[in-house]
Amino acid sequence: MMRAAKGKTLTDFNSLGLAKSLLEALAQQNISEPTPIQAQAIPHAMAGRDVMGLAQTGTGKTAAFGLPLVHKLIKTGERPAPRGVRALILAPTRELARQISDALGAFTRRSPLKVGIVVGGASINAQVKRMERGIDILVATPGRLIDLIERRAVNLGDTRFLVLDEADQMLDMGFIHALRRIAPLLPKDRQTMLFSATMPAQMAELAAAYLNDPVRVQVSPPGKAADKIDQSVHFVDQGAKGALLRDQLAAHPRDRALVFCRTKHGAERLMKGLVADGFAAASIHGNKSQGQRDRALDAFRDGKVLVLVATDVAARGIDVPGVRHVYNYEMPNVAENYVHRIGRTARAGADGRAVAFCAPAEIGELRAIEKLMKIEIAVAGGTPPARGQRGQPRPEGQGKPGSKPGKPANRGRRPRRRGGERMAA
Repeated sequence: MMRAAKGKTLTDFNSLGLAKSLLEALAQQNISEPTPIQAQAIPHAMAGRDVMGLAQTGTGKTAAFGLPLVHKLIKTGERPAPRGVRALILAPTRELARQISDALGAFTRRSPLKVGIVVGGASINAQVKRMERGIDILVATPGRLIDLIERRAVNLGDTRFLVLDEADQMLDMGFIHALRRIAPLLPKDRQTMLFSATMPAQMAELAAAYLNDPVRVQVSPPGKAADKIDQSVHFVDQGAKGALLRDQLAAHPRDRALVFCRTKHGAERLMKGLVADGFAAASIHGNKSQGQRDRALDAFRDGKVLVLVATDVAARGIDVPGVRHVYNYEMPNVAENYVHRIGRTARAGADGRAVAFCAPAEIGELRAIEKLMKIEIAVAGGTPPARGQRGQPRPEGQGKPGSKPGKPANRGRRPRRRGGERMAA
């Protein structure tokens, strides 16, 4: 049975009794007040309860589980056994795993705790070597963790803490099978925390299988986007999307922008076209090595690249301050992915702008997004079809000289669960 959170929520970190090194780390990062998800989740986690946290992206979920986790590991004063892991955090993508690892590294800098990361696309031999002495906190993608387990490079027999971050994306990417292999290797007497941005039907089954009498904390309805995101849609012919995107980018030449495509090949092709037209662009998707993905993200954070073209595999792993614009160059097949995409902007209370390009064949996807979010997205260009109809709109750019008809999008198809993006994690 899952219980809703009750009682008071914390108003400052000092009242929690956190380890001194953690309070110093928070002060060094100028973090003084908890976000809503932190205020609700941390007291229960500190009390040893299993927690199921629901909150949109960019609300501080990493600290919600990271602070109590680090505090407990510091207080026990234990050391990991060879190849042992004291706490395991599973994330669906390399980028998210790296983001979590970086955040925990900042929390543990003044402590003896060691944080490790194992993800695909990096040398497995180096990861095996790193695990020989054991690790306090291991952040991992499920596929690479299973690779290490099969090599007997990791022992989870003493792992007393398990965190499943962005659990809904794990379900969507097919990692439930990997989780079923990993979870039985941990002791039954453990604390488990699950965090997610949405609540698909399978989530209740997941919680029932892996959490013990969890408390549920929720700070925003599933499917709700950040309040400060200005959302709009252009109805545009598929072949005219490229010109429209270039016009939009040229109108904000100094701003960081994220552009989302459905496929790896489409993202790469679009990025190369933007570079050829003089835009400082890079791409990030499953066909890139871990080094290439890291370099692209670093260049985006440093401002050397202002346009980052990505697929949904990276939607929840990009935490870059100052992303002002998110362009849905192609509408996502899964409505929830739209929420994750636009959640890359308007983070930490900032303003942001999300622009969708909707081709005639993508009207169904747009309507599914509006139904999920319980809103009507404002029309910025083109003429939409009548409500309740799936007819053809009169899109921007249709019939313009030089425009080419685009190929219809694959409607109704779910993302591939094997190969491609999933195996790249």
